[in-house]
Amino acid sequence: MVFKHNSWIRVWSVVCALVASLAVPGFAHAEDETADAFVKRLSVDVLDTIKKDKGMRSGDIARVITLVDTRIMPSVDFQRMTSSAVGPAWRQATPEQQKRLQDEFKILLVRTYAGALSQVSDQVVFIKPVRIAPEDKEVIVRTEVRGGTDPIQLEYRMERTPNEGSGWKIYNINVLGVWLVETYKSQFTQIINSKGIDGLIETLVARNKTNTTAKKG
Repeated sequence: MVFKHNSWIRVWSVVCALVASLAVPGFAHAEDETADAFVKRLSVDVLDTIKKDKGMRSGDIARVITLVDTRIMPSVDFQRMTSSAVGPAWRQATPEQQKRLQDEFKILLVRTYAGALSQVSDQVVFIKPVRIAPEDKEVIVRTEVRGGTDPIQLEYRMERTPNEGSGWKIYNINVLGVWLVETYKSQFTQIINSKGIDGLIETLVARNKTNTTAKKG
């Protein structure tokens, strides 16, 4: 059975909160800002935002989708995340198939951690030291989330975007030693090998419908 909830799914509330922080309105994305400074400056604010939003904390899907569309997506290279999760088959997919895969994968992730949002409580984020050279285009920023539960090791793979002033974007997340993209890639590969790209799309659509029904119930 694909898309089973892993034991680390309980921390997706924190992941959502920290990723959301990377597009908090009112903060300029300085072109010369390092990736660790970027994460530190913006992640501090968002936990308070999540705590105060009762709708998000109760898993309101509509509010979470709005959050993803308006605040998370601008700071996540979601196309890269999706193409990496799909693997080599991505290059053989048509533009329409690629769009559908990206749309359904986004919905899957939103609904996965929407139910965990209510677990945000008194977490504090600590940024671990990292050496970043001015010419570095890709880096890993390691953080530790403390409070409420045992410390959570959370890492971001980030890329410097080529467009002036656009700053950094996330393209993978490691939670408790498990990289998000690689986790889904192993599942997606099995489906693609047996059912093809359209089979993966159909599986994602069916899973998302199941999650929607379960949420309404």
